[in-house]
Amino acid sequence: MRNTAIVLAMAAAFAAAPAFAQDNTAGDSGFFVNGNVGHSYFGSGHNSGSDTGYAVDGGYRWAVTPSFAIGPEVGYNDLGNVRLKNIFNSNPVIAPGKASLHGWTVGANAHYNLTPNWYLSARTGLYAWNGHGLSNDINPVDLRRTSDGYYGGVGFGYDFSNRMGLGLGYDYYRAKKDDLNLSTGLLSVNAEVRF
Repeated sequence: MRNTAIVLAMAAAFAAAPAFAQDNTAGDSGFFVNGNVGHSYFGSGHNSGSDTGYAVDGGYRWAVTPSFAIGPEVGYNDLGNVRLKNIFNSNPVIAPGKASLHGWTVGANAHYNLTPNWYLSARTGLYAWNGHGLSNDINPVDLRRTSDGYYGGVGFGYDFSNRMGLGLGYDYYRAKKDDLNLSTGLLSVNAEVRF
């Protein structure tokens, strides 16, 4: 059921997106790839704390006006238990016993140019997640869950050219099922390449 919902959401997003497109040669339309890395913040009960998280997204945007573009996106993220400092040594990169959250996203994104170089961005959609953490009970239990949620985010940045930009953003990933709440925020630096 969950995979069917994701496939249908992706198909709907890509099918509906041309309705936003107009014949606007001044605006930038095209494919993009976006990578984020930063601090993830688990904020619930026994799972609260911060860690290193990352996300990779790709999609297409259609220019609606010379300064505004919108379109569908898909992505993957890992929002917990990554030890970035251990990448260059023999220690484990994944921290054992800590809350973790990762999953797939499908949704819509928007890009608005305030000036030719400075921009605002926004995104939202469905989040299919897998997580591990402690229940919110008085006597916590170690749990693994898989479910669907949602995500949303905002950001701002600087475009060095029509093809590349750097920015800062905040994304929220809702990941809650039964007695396990792994909802997480990601404050990150991002880089985007456009084709």
